[in-house]
Amino acid sequence: MKKAGLAVFLVGLLALSVFASGCIGGGGGASSTATATKSEAKTSAKAGAIAIVYDVGGRGDLSFNDMAYLGASKAAKDFNLELVELQSNSEDDYYKNLETLAKQKKYKVIIAVGFMMTDAVKAVAKKYPDQKFAIIDGYIPDMPNVMSILFKENEGSALAGALAGLIAANDGKDKVGIVLGMEIPVLYKFEAGYRFGVKWAEDYYKQKTGKDVNIEVLYQYTGSFNDAAKGKAAAQAQLQQGAWVIYQVAGGTGLGVFDAVKEYLDAQGKKMGPPFAIGVDSAQDWIKPGVIIASMMKRVDVGVYNAVKAAVQGTFKGGIVELGLKDNGVGLSTVDDVMAMFNSLPEETQKKKLQELGFNSKEELKQYLEKTRAQVPDWIWKAVDELKQKIISGEIKVPAPMDKAGIEKIRQAKTWQEMEQLAS
Repeated sequence: MKKAGLAVFLVGLLALSVFASGCIGGGGGASSTATATKSEAKTSAKAGAIAIVYDVGGRGDLSFNDMAYLGASKAAKDFNLELVELQSNSEDDYYKNLETLAKQKKYKVIIAVGFMMTDAVKAVAKKYPDQKFAIIDGYIPDMPNVMSILFKENEGSALAGALAGLIAANDGKDKVGIVLGMEIPVLYKFEAGYRFGVKWAEDYYKQKTGKDVNIEVLYQYTGSFNDAAKGKAAAQAQLQQGAWVIYQVAGGTGLGVFDAVKEYLDAQGKKMGPPFAIGVDSAQDWIKPGVIIASMMKRVDVGVYNAVKAAVQGTFKGGIVELGLKDNGVGLSTVDDVMAMFNSLPEETQKKKLQELGFNSKEELKQYLEKTRAQVPDWIWKAVDELKQKIISGEIKVPAPMDKAGIEKIRQAKTWQEMEQLAS
């Protein structure tokens, strides 16, 4: 599978251990279109094993799948477990990969990464009722051996929309953008939250300044999570139409959004936005400092880690687990979040990345990130935090449509209050 140049960054983001390639044995072997790896050689006795199956987007997206790995690898280290990974190179691999693992009857939990694997998990979990499964973004509420880990992406995306809307309004602009991957239910939640936040920003700005603003949200579903060229083209089109902030919700495809904004700034002789990009899933700000104003962190790592912990400690239960702002399952990145990610990298990787970015030290990187955020007035950051607290308290409810009809209603709504009525 083509990774659009992402492998260079993958080691930098996640290099917690060195992997040995191989095939998973037992029951006919792994799918011929899948690759299996083990997190470390069996040089010491392990307390058991866990496994993770990635979707077709795969490792190297610097967001969703990589965050899943981060949580699994941390759990493997903390609980002395062997970690086995399987990459799905097509949708046909989902069932085969999951069954290949399940029939071995050795894993404390098998983690499926992504909504697209919902049907496959249902089928395999029914066939192997004694095997525990956890699925990220898949809704399977009634199987005792399946934990469905969901996130309130709508809540975190509302903060991203508020930030984008207020930046645009303050700069006298009337358009922001969002570039998405495949048109699936979970991405409707991202889009709805973002639109909600933009409308909330319009209202907040009017109350603060007395000025009416009407900010259009440009959007495009690219149909892919691993095609940076598509993401770049979508962002370029939105920039040409006047988008002042672009939120990427497209995994590896979204890395092209950062490239588009960077090239736009370069053409103007600017090192920092606006215009800005907003990252997704992990604290992506470090990828292109000065370009990415913040990231909507979807803590897939937390969800995966907690599932493994529950399986190890005997508290695993089937059903739905949903993580929102209140649970630290979603939220906007801070500079400390970005630096914590950067500091987790191997020292040599840190040095290489700093050199590539033109910084002499981590402190210079941190100061640059802080300077980037200083391009946005402090009152905007405070306003976004105000929205966050109101969502956490339940004073404001953000809609979370999961179908085409629901997102169309959000797109037609004129105010955030109209959208809120659709949240029930």
